[in-house]
Amino acid sequence: MPANPTHVTPSLLEAYAGRRQVTPPVWFMRQAGRSLPEYRASRAGTAMLDACLEPELAAEITLQPVRRHGVDAAVLFSDIVVPLKLAGVDVDIVPGRGPVFARPVRTPEDLDDLVAHELTRDALAPIEAAVALTVAQLDGTPLIGFAGAPFTLASYVVEGGPSKDQLRARTLLHAEPASWRRLTDWLADVSGAFLAAQVRAGARAVQLFDSWAGALSEADYRAAVLPASARTLDAVPGDVPKVHFGTGTALLLPAMRDAGADVIGVDHRLPLDAASALLGHRVPLQGNIDPALLDAPWPVLERHLEQVVAAGASAPAHVLNLGHGVPPTADPGVLTRIVDWAHSRA
Repeated sequence: MPANPTHVTPSLLEAYAGRRQVTPPVWFMRQAGRSLPEYRASRAGTAMLDACLEPELAAEITLQPVRRHGVDAAVLFSDIVVPLKLAGVDVDIVPGRGPVFARPVRTPEDLDDLVAHELTRDALAPIEAAVALTVAQLDGTPLIGFAGAPFTLASYVVEGGPSKDQLRARTLLHAEPASWRRLTDWLADVSGAFLAAQVRAGARAVQLFDSWAGALSEADYRAAVLPASARTLDAVPGDVPKVHFGTGTALLLPAMRDAGADVIGVDHRLPLDAASALLGHRVPLQGNIDPALLDAPWPVLERHLEQVVAAGASAPAHVLNLGHGVPPTADPGVLTRIVDWAHSRA
């Protein structure tokens, strides 16, 4: 793992501050996960949420891609529903399906029951311990904390599990705006506390994931989602840089910035120069390699990387990443080769 003297600001944080780097910093969403054989070995026999809440195991998994790939940042191994689990909500990660809630929010009584749960500082102790253990072994490489945005969490809570169109959540948003606000305010507070705990323990940046926000119009996002996302990001202490990422959100990028983001993550559907133009060429960008090209021949992938970096030059600064998470079938050697390629561009 490369040393990073504490008096030198890591290139990732420089880029997040809007200062362009000679070589683009690079890390990958979902880099600590199923694509790594060491991850599969570490997690063998351990359920996903249990692994997230065992500090030593969560730290080990977080560190694995830094050791293997030499990326410029670690991202905490966890899940967006972990803070709900810690608050006492009955949720599990079902293999092959995703988060499943035992009691979806379908009635006023369901909502009353959900928001009665409280995420205490003591409950967050395993997360703070995992972060502290990780930071102690990173030799200055920054750790990114993360959380799920209120809309994405609400879509799971209302549906009871994954949904293709977030239809129930979008119906609730319009049909019962007071209930929707109560739900998303509670989720914002839970996610905000989760981010704050990670920062307190040593995370040097955070990323808010809104995986399903692309189902929304800009008007709906601004009216019914932006306030809750802003509430989440407002809970981050100090001047820690805040990244906001969603999928299918090309029309929402200015609104996501207005929620309080310092950096905007862009998925693979929109070229970075187009994203930068939407944001007035004033916001650092992160992204946006198409994960599908990880399985392409190297010359094809390399041409794509060149295009991504060239388009990213239109922003004040650019952090190279995927336009979505690392697929489970990705060849780890390809990820390492991308990192080496990016670092050799000086």
